[in-house]
Amino acid sequence: MRVLNLVTNHRARFFNQQVAALEDRGVECTTIAVPNDHQPGDGRSVLDYLRLLPPTIRESFGDYDFVHANNGLTAPAALLQPSLPVLVSLWGSDLFGRYGPITRRCAARADEVVVMSDEMADALPFEPTVIPHGVDLDRFAPQEQRAAREQVGWRTDCEHVLFPYDPGREVKDFPRAERLVAAAREQTDVEFELQTVSGVPHAEVATYMNAATVLVLPSKSEGSPNAVKEAMACNLPVVATDVGDVRERLDGVEPSAVSQDDEVLASAIAEIVERGERSNGRERVAAEVSVDATADRLYEVYRSIADAAE
Repeated sequence: MRVLNLVTNHRARFFNQQVAALEDRGVECTTIAVPNDHQPGDGRSVLDYLRLLPPTIRESFGDYDFVHANNGLTAPAALLQPSLPVLVSLWGSDLFGRYGPITRRCAARADEVVVMSDEMADALPFEPTVIPHGVDLDRFAPQEQRAAREQVGWRTDCEHVLFPYDPGREVKDFPRAERLVAAAREQTDVEFELQTVSGVPHAEVATYMNAATVLVLPSKSEGSPNAVKEAMACNLPVVATDVGDVRERLDGVEPSAVSQDDEVLASAIAEIVERGERSNGRERVAAEVSVDATADRLYEVYRSIADAAE
C-alpha cells in the first residue's frame, strides 16, 4: 500500500510516530508538508496553505492508493487533487479553531474521516472513526523521581508542577496555568515550582514527566492531547480543563482532576503536591492508546480505503 501524506508540521512527533508504525505494517509513506518554516506560536496565512496545493497535485499522479490529509487544514489541497481517494484526520484545533467551518465542509467531502475523540465526532454531522493518537509505552514509562530531577536540573527538595508546552502557544493558555499555580500556593505550605518544557528532544520529555509532581493542562481546546496520555504512561497525575477526550482518558485515574472551574483545578494541584503520590494512569493508557493499538486501528481504515478503490 502506498499513501501520500499531507501534514501541517512534518516535525509533529505523533505524526512521525504514526508514520513509523504504519511503515512497520508495510505501508509506504510519502510526506508533503505545508511549505513554510512554522514555529510554535507563529501564525500562518491562507496563502501558506495554498502553497501546499501545487506539490500535492503534482505528486497525486504518482502510484498511490490514496491521500491522507493529516490535520483539516491540509484537507483542501487533498480534495482538490483530481486522482485519489482522500482520508482526512482531524487533530482538534482544526475543527474547533479559526478554520473550523472550512474543516467541517472539507471533512464532509472526504472518503473517510478519522477524529481523536467522541467530542470531535459529535461536532460533525456524520459518523467518523474515532482513533486517538498513540503513546510509545517503551519511551514513556515510570522512572525514579529523584534521579529524574537531578537529570533535568530541578531541585530535589521541593515539588514541581509541569506545563508541558511552549508558553507562547496561546491555545495551551499558560497565563491560566500561572493563575492556577498562584491560587494553589495559597492553599498549601508545601513548596513547589512551575516548570515549562519545550524545544527538547521528544525522548527527553519522559524524564521531565517523571521529575514532575503533577502535570497541568489548562488548554482552551484539544482533540486528544498526547501530553495527557504520556503523563499517564509515566504515572504522573494530571490536572486539566475539560477539553477533547481528557475526561474520558482520566476516568478512574487517581490522583488527577478534570474541571472547567479554576477553584477546583487549583485545589487539585494543592492536594496533589501535598500527597506527592504517583497515579495509576499507566494501567489505563496501556490497554487503549499504545502506539501499536492505535496503529492497528488506523491500518484497518487504510486497508478499507485501498480495497474500496480497487
